[in-house]
Amino acid sequence: MKVYIGPYKNWFGPYQLAEKLCFWAKPEKDEYGFPKKPDWVHNFGEWLAHGNVEPEQEVGTVSSWDRDRPTTWLYKFLLWIDSHKKRKTRIRIDKWDTWGMDSTLALMILPMLKQLKETKHGSPPVDMNDVPVHMRTHTTEDYDDQLTFDFYHNDGDVEHYQYNVHDRWNWVMGEMIFAFETVVTDNDWRSQFETGVMDIQWIKLENGMSQMTYGPNHTHKTDDAAVEAYQARIDNGFRLFGRYYNALWD
Repeated sequence: MKVYIGPYKNWFGPYQLAEKLCFWAKPEKDEYGFPKKPDWVHNFGEWLAHGNVEPEQEVGTVSSWDRDRPTTWLYKFLLWIDSHKKRKTRIRIDKWDTWGMDSTLALMILPMLKQLKETKHGSPPVDMNDVPVHMRTHTTEDYDDQLTFDFYHNDGDVEHYQYNVHDRWNWVMGEMIFAFETVVTDNDWRSQFETGVMDIQWIKLENGMSQMTYGPNHTHKTDDAAVEAYQARIDNGFRLFGRYYNALWD
């Protein structure tokens, strides 16, 4: 297998052009403390995009401004350029890649999950039934979608919000990583639940066939309950990966 997937195509429009042209403008901080260009730079972008800064009265509601406002030739030209951009991908699949497709995919998925967990900027809502009981909240007010992004903080009642949406999502990602890590690095995980030694002997039968039996030194035992619990955790990690597949974003 050989895979090359380039970066996502970036939209470069009149507002981005305005920021480039006004590179010397010192950034300001918005209400959340994030840096942004001064308002006059944004207004310059408005002019580049629509030929004016404020929409005319007859344009309509705020939600329809961009759709109903006139656009400049520059805006249309930049839209035309964007429509011809393609994300570069080159993927070659060899026949051995699908002999153990689960293992092949795990080799790529595991490092991606680990990177996403370390670099993500937000967290999606997680179903309460998908996390342990002690990580669940019990009222609608506690389960606040506004906690999705890191710049929303739970000041004051720390204990009340001890496990917010970020903690739940981190737990879910940790279970995904556990499942794929087992496939990649620990295919012999059952051995940790085995004790003793194997002593297997074969006895020749009168009909010419052989029968397997345990010898006098056989002390091997398996903790079947522990194996079942470990396998259930792996299966749940894969289930969570499928359930939250569309939430794997940074």
